[in-house]
Amino acid sequence: MSTLFLTDRDVSALHDWHDAIEALRSAYAVPMSPQMVPPRSMARGDGVWLRALSAVSPNGGHMGSKQIAASPRAGRASYLVSLFDLQTMALAALIDGNQITAIRTAATAALAVDALAPARPLRVAVLGAGFEARSQLQALAAARAIASVAVYSPTPASRQRYADDFTASLGIAVRAASTAPMALEGADVVICAARSRDESPVLLGEWLAPGMTVVSIGSTLPEQREVDVDVIRRAALIVADMVEEVAHDTGDLLAAARAGIDFGHKLHALSDLIGQRAPGRASADDIVLYKSVGSALQDVVTAEMLLRRARSLGLGSELPVTIAPVRK
Repeated sequence: MSTLFLTDRDVSALHDWHDAIEALRSAYAVPMSPQMVPPRSMARGDGVWLRALSAVSPNGGHMGSKQIAASPRAGRASYLVSLFDLQTMALAALIDGNQITAIRTAATAALAVDALAPARPLRVAVLGAGFEARSQLQALAAARAIASVAVYSPTPASRQRYADDFTASLGIAVRAASTAPMALEGADVVICAARSRDESPVLLGEWLAPGMTVVSIGSTLPEQREVDVDVIRRAALIVADMVEEVAHDTGDLLAAARAGIDFGHKLHALSDLIGQRAPGRASADDIVLYKSVGSALQDVVTAEMLLRRARSLGLGSELPVTIAPVRK
């Protein structure tokens, strides 16, 4: 088997929100052992780090990994996703993972919101106006009807540009709010896709109204913060893509634990929610939180979807050489 290489441009051409969400829905509905999606690992150097995530897809086609090499000091990062065929162990694909990270994060969040939010056109508040905030709204619009959107970013030009772009693309009025609490007024869903430079929370629990569904995707490391401890306290249900990592490796939950908030009894896996092995929202007035750190399962399933579409459409570059599986 040859190895297909997909560039960042190929990923743009192949990406489809509906296909990504449905591939993830199918994967999360299948019971999985923890060994299929082990914890991520991170090697740290002087101002650099390399994170590695691996998973076996429950869809049966591939296993793979994503590696992220980053230098926060230099402001640079590279992403690589590899897929191995489960039958032959051949290297099926190497994929530039830059966009995959945003695609899988947003598509998984849309899947969670679809399961947790009211069954009606949604009123959405977005905190952030960057790449992730755009992907989050695009994915949610592919999964659910959107009634209205309000966006807040501390930079007026950024939030207005976001509002103008999505007013045009979604065909609904998108409002640029001058403060975060104003963006949340009347919202069903609150999407947090931003962190402050000093890592102080950008979403406060006192701003939340009964019945809100909160998405938090911007705090994935112990030193990062996105929501305050009152969000964790007020949430009746917390759904996590990786329960142990969310509980023990994110600044938001670590701060809540230090504040004496007992959240263990209300923290559940997204796979159990989608597979109907854990209860969802118990009351229309419940505040529920989806907290994401990202998962290799999401990367591998999204990459499988892209590879399948690439083979069908004849896109990507066949590498002239590859590695050969050996007998062991």
